[in-house]
Amino acid sequence: MAGVISAPTLGFFSVKKTSRDSRKLNNGNLPCHGIRAMRVEKPLEELYNVRVERQVSPERLKELDVSRWSMWKTGKCKLPWDWQVDQLVYIEEGEVRVVPEGSQCYMRFLAGDLIRYPKWFEADLFFNGPYQERYSFRAYGDD
Repeated sequence: MAGVISAPTLGFFSVKKTSRDSRKLNNGNLPCHGIRAMRVEKPLEELYNVRVERQVSPERLKELDVSRWSMWKTGKCKLPWDWQVDQLVYIEEGEVRVVPEGSQCYMRFLAGDLIRYPKWFEADLFFNGPYQERYSFRAYGDD
């Protein structure tokens, strides 16, 4: 009866065979192919349920009536922030780095991006210069 070898279904891995890998891993008894597991990471936006539309078209802005949203401006600073409700943000000028609470990585959003931050999301916001956004609070289910 033939044996069956199955690969893990939860991630990806690659097999790389080089003479250096074989020398490091080979005991001298059996040939060895170095198997390196690759970590599969989701983008932070997906992990934290932050939705982003990059370089939003004028038609989309008109559809959302962004010109009627409230405006907020700031300069270079760092702000701890938490969202009590869903919020849509359209960045008109500048950029922001968003570091989710407990993370060392950040999401970077630029002028022209439309971002939806979910309720209860907490993060530090880093602004490197002049920044201006339009924002709108959303009720659950509004899209």
